[in-house]
Amino acid sequence: MSSLPPATPDDEGAEPSFDEVFGGPAPIEGAGLRPREQRKRRGRGGIGCLIVLLVLAGIGTAGFFLLQGPIQQLMSAVSGPEDYEGQGTGEVIVMIHDGDIGSDIATTLHAQGVTKSFDAFYDLLLKKASTHVFQPGAYKLASGMSAQAALDALIDPANKLEQTVVIPEGTVAADVYQLISEGTSIPLDEVQAAAADVASFGLPSEATTLEGFLFPATYTFSPGIGAHDALATMVNRQFQALDSAGVAQADRWKTIVLASLIQKEAGLRDDYYKVSRVFLNRLEPALWESGLLQSDATVAYGTGNTHRVSTTDAEREDASNAYNTYVHPGLPIGPISNPGDLAIDAALHPADGPWLFFVTWNLDTGETIFSSTVEEHDAAVAKWLAWMDEHPEYQ
Repeated sequence: MSSLPPATPDDEGAEPSFDEVFGGPAPIEGAGLRPREQRKRRGRGGIGCLIVLLVLAGIGTAGFFLLQGPIQQLMSAVSGPEDYEGQGTGEVIVMIHDGDIGSDIATTLHAQGVTKSFDAFYDLLLKKASTHVFQPGAYKLASGMSAQAALDALIDPANKLEQTVVIPEGTVAADVYQLISEGTSIPLDEVQAAAADVASFGLPSEATTLEGFLFPATYTFSPGIGAHDALATMVNRQFQALDSAGVAQADRWKTIVLASLIQKEAGLRDDYYKVSRVFLNRLEPALWESGLLQSDATVAYGTGNTHRVSTTDAEREDASNAYNTYVHPGLPIGPISNPGDLAIDAALHPADGPWLFFVTWNLDTGETIFSSTVEEHDAAVAKWLAWMDEHPEYQ
């Protein structure tokens, strides 16, 4: 994370609305923002133990004590990782991608609430020395399944959903094309070729790709559907989302661009509206003179590293990157992900507040600190760095 240059934002004044920001005067050069870091978790944190010793003594009775902690740890070591029991409840659709290995699938199952822990499923695969080949595509599982039940379900052909594609919020277009190919019988090159004909999808005139207009959802297509029709289904679904949110056709582009940025940067649900406010405040010259959003997510997108939001000093200084919001003021030149309903709503209805900075200080919980001054932000960054020191698995 780079150091924060001096900033002199005006913390007072009325908060600009969405329309006022995009209709306001051109921004001028000014302050900087320390980039927010997000890292994919690659390990599990340690488990603390508490030892409790209780001694009761009395005349004519034997003393006794209760020792917890170490006994529990010993039992855990013997019994194995945390695991659910049974077949689970409800329905969860899980996508397995081309090239996924056991650890990838274990991560996905745990992240979607299918299994109780990463280790429950991964250790089971290791124990069985599994030679199962998991075919890419969508699978119908359940919440709270035992690792064994989840494995049995994944290797049961009846649970593979044909012609089904799951698009998570924030997925970039290139990955959507891959997901379509994995979930259907459509070759990837056909999906990419169809997507290149941008003008045929009725997008705003500013659009040069389908980025931002492929609505994240679960789709089940009819057998034999073509690549263009599959993509058009997603585009039309995004139009429907915008119409339902009350977005006029003339405002579709600016709404999607901002929503795509919020989708990438926000974590917890309520934070979407605060992140929206931070970016809108930074687009208001009276509050933030430079007009520089300084989002690492936009910079990373411009470099092609779409699966991360952290960047290097050199990348943030690269003016040739048209998506570099550390150099180019205003919103990025286009969407950087495909946003869902929540991000769209946050773009239209930002929270009220003077915030100009935010930093996610706890990467386990997604807790984020919003600040209106450089001093407050520096303190938040210090808290994040201290947390990182205590969690080397994120390094």
